[in-house]
Amino acid sequence: MNLVLHVWRQKNAQDKGKMVRYDAKGVSPDMSFLEMLDVVNEELIAKGEDPIAFDHDCREGICGMCGVVINGLAHGGHVGTTTCQLHMRHFSDGDEIYIEPWRAKAFPVIKDLVVDRGAFDRIIQAGGYISVATGNAPDGNAIPVPKPSSDLAMDAAACIGCGACVAACPNGAAALFTSAKISHLGLLPQGQAERFRRVVDMVQQMDTEGFGNCTNHRECEAACPKQISTDFIARMNRDYIRGSLSRRPDKVGGGDG
Repeated sequence: MNLVLHVWRQKNAQDKGKMVRYDAKGVSPDMSFLEMLDVVNEELIAKGEDPIAFDHDCREGICGMCGVVINGLAHGGHVGTTTCQLHMRHFSDGDEIYIEPWRAKAFPVIKDLVVDRGAFDRIIQAGGYISVATGNAPDGNAIPVPKPSSDLAMDAAACIGCGACVAACPNGAAALFTSAKISHLGLLPQGQAERFRRVVDMVQQMDTEGFGNCTNHRECEAACPKQISTDFIARMNRDYIRGSLSRRPDKVGGGDG
């Protein structure tokens, strides 16, 4: 296939950036989207030009490093598919493809298609750690966990932190990511000790980072390559209200319980 690419090029965070056209010739339908960019970069390097910068690591839809907006849709818009899992057979010969980075205030562009997602790391750090003393590694079956709870916790833990939810949200909200990281701990017995303190701290950090507010557009759920449910946002909101009330200075016997 021969394709026309319109790629966002930006030298650094201070540069204004612009769309640049590239011709991608002889693209195999069996290539992944990132492999196609690799081929384009090889040609640019051969010409002595600066290659297109983009994030990637495992290329197996696990690490969450990849992620670009393709024709206006995060990861290209295919259900349960990351950019590295998207194959060129989904496009046709002669197609024009527009490739941009995640667009969000809290995700400043570093270069070209690479954005700084450090805000996600700081949200996770704000959640602290599990303080339950376990001593040596306990037996996996020592603490009974109801299967519905363990299943939900695993669903939340599937979040890879790619940022597609933020890029797809018209408000640039990180509610789906934050709620998933909160829920995969808060649903398990081991996470109960700090459950309400954790949700308050993580939501406050999310707001500090400059993410927008969730207004239930549910674009995040549609764009999420791991199909994380917005039900976790509702759960986070309930726990946040309870946690906030327990921290009120006028509340007698306040705490995390």
